[in-house]
Amino acid sequence: MIGRSKEQKTLTLLLKREKSSFVAVTGRRRVGKTFLIDDFFQDHLCFRITGIQNGTFEEQLVNFHHRLNHSVGQNKKKAEGLDANPPENWQEAFQRLRSYLDSLSSRKKKVIFVDELPWMATPRSNMLQHLAHLWNDYLSKKKHFILVVCGSASSWLTAKVLNDPGGLHNRVSDHINLHPFTLKETKAFLEHKGIRLSHQEIAKIYMTFGGVPYYLEQIRRGENATVAIERICFSNEGMLKNEYGNLYKALFRNPEYHESVVEVLASKSSGLTRKEIIQQSKLKAGGAYDRTMNDLLMSGFISEFLPYGKKKRGVLYRLNDEFSIFYHRFMKTNRSYSKGIWAQLSASQSYKIWTGYAFESVCMKHIDEIKHALGISAVYTEVSGFRVEGNTYEKGFQIDLVLDRKDDVIHLFEIKYYAASFKIDKDYARNLRERKQRFIEHTGTKKQVFTSFITNHGIKENAFSHEVVDSELILDDFFE
Repeated sequence: MIGRSKEQKTLTLLLKREKSSFVAVTGRRRVGKTFLIDDFFQDHLCFRITGIQNGTFEEQLVNFHHRLNHSVGQNKKKAEGLDANPPENWQEAFQRLRSYLDSLSSRKKKVIFVDELPWMATPRSNMLQHLAHLWNDYLSKKKHFILVVCGSASSWLTAKVLNDPGGLHNRVSDHINLHPFTLKETKAFLEHKGIRLSHQEIAKIYMTFGGVPYYLEQIRRGENATVAIERICFSNEGMLKNEYGNLYKALFRNPEYHESVVEVLASKSSGLTRKEIIQQSKLKAGGAYDRTMNDLLMSGFISEFLPYGKKKRGVLYRLNDEFSIFYHRFMKTNRSYSKGIWAQLSASQSYKIWTGYAFESVCMKHIDEIKHALGISAVYTEVSGFRVEGNTYEKGFQIDLVLDRKDDVIHLFEIKYYAASFKIDKDYARNLRERKQRFIEHTGTKKQVFTSFITNHGIKENAFSHEVVDSELILDDFFE
């Protein structure tokens, strides 16, 4: 298995634990949740079921019936335990499951895997209540079971399972929130497929797809980033040509609200405030807005952060999902395919603007790698941004990434994506000096303030770079 070392350590501990475990796995759609459990526990799975998207109460029970009979049938000695008719309700369904589990050996851990639980637990079905009863009354009293529940609707799982005030309250022993691959893991994933690309090519792919395994799986050996992106995203047979239309519909009720917020955030790389999102989207302040934002936050599509020096007010929301950003920048307005379309779009000004936005997003997801490259992995840091609105008297300015260290140092990052080494001239150096000084004046900080650069090709050395650049990171540092 590529990557997932932290998650594999957690799952290994479950196998060694001398009591039963209840695990919730959350994460973005296509991120590899199902593969993680299926692959790691392949020798321990005794019952596995996946909910039916938009399935009715009756359809979910029939599906359960078939899956349980399949599991029973795999054990020839217990083949006589097959049921002819589906259960009438979840109480009966879980009683049948309990009878089957009773027939199994307790010599090694047995895993019950319920995938896409949000789809199975249809309204007014009482499915969750009976699942809670199965855990509380049976599984938790044994030592050899691992119950795994999984779903891409992370906000649903958080509200209904992790934070449930009823029968599941504080019952989950372990929570795994699976994130997309890092750049380093993406490189390892591609190399495992026999695909060897330069760091620059991998970065272009990552800026388009993110580290989502299902998307990366579509890349073929012998393709560079330009060819792969055109085939996968723009060609009529491309696997991701229609992905966006299904992405949010598969996760949320009223997905038009979520899509509206995502569309608004896709247009603003630095992020938007609550007030700005409400003004620009179709949502009104209140319950619908709050639920939508919570859904997107919990599922990892957006993130929130406080600008430097702010305590509560002024929270900024930023779109995290690379594919959603790419869709709104290029795919939405280029639905008709013609060969060479991506090479043509890559020469446009829109492409240059997008690469700057996308590279910033990549950097935001690699804070640990940034700290490692700076030699401050062990130093507590807080990540934020900073912006000052312009007025009659002064021009506004913005810093997308601020790293505030506990050891009295602040890094103001300048993030640049260029086709060649980035050159700092006299005017640019003056702007950097002024930006640092204005940051110090506006914040009143007494800490040491450094100007740090992150670029894909490095900085061209000259007198100005020596004067204003305190530390420099390059794309290669993210692969260390």
